[in-house]
Amino acid sequence: MFDVLIIGGGVSGISCALVLGSAKDKNFATDKEIGVFTHQKSSSLQEAVFNNAYGIPIGALGSDLLVQSTEHLSHLYPSITQIPKEKILRIEGQSPDFTITTNKNTYKSKIIVVAIGASNTFSIDGLMSFVEPHQKSLPEKQRIQLHNNDHKVTEGIYVAGTLAGWRSQLSIAAGSGAAVATDILTLWNNGVQTHIHDSIR
Repeated sequence: MFDVLIIGGGVSGISCALVLGSAKDKNFATDKEIGVFTHQKSSSLQEAVFNNAYGIPIGALGSDLLVQSTEHLSHLYPSITQIPKEKILRIEGQSPDFTITTNKNTYKSKIIVVAIGASNTFSIDGLMSFVEPHQKSLPEKQRIQLHNNDHKVTEGIYVAGTLAGWRSQLSIAAGSGAAVATDILTLWNNGVQTHIHDSIR
């Protein structure tokens, strides 16, 4: 049983995982089991070049960032389970007992974060009733989002990045994933508003 399973190894998913991982020394997070599905084949970063994202070197390739980000996560927070090369087919159950079925395995989790792209090819059974037209994308692109209130789809299920209705910008997607992580940390910390920062002091 995972405490959190993140679906998506792109910007918002890895950002969420990094912030959750950074709380590993907090007493409310030390015993939490966190996993992330890092299937990246259809990530929009595959063809991206970045010149306008804060903290990202000029000309950085999205394909490189996809590799570097999972290596970063593995190096800093090895306790987070990375699950590569599995496609999510179905989500069943309700909070705090979800079953996630992939093309290879079945997993259990108390919380799910959906952090994949906003393509209209989205087809995860159990979430289709939440699909609606993307509110911040050109209609002709036929993008979709999951209906949510401040990233929360329903009890125990969060959505991050473009699938939450945000525009397709690296900085926005990263912030969305981090926002979801701090909401989960706040939940674990008995409702006390929580964010995690490292410091040189």
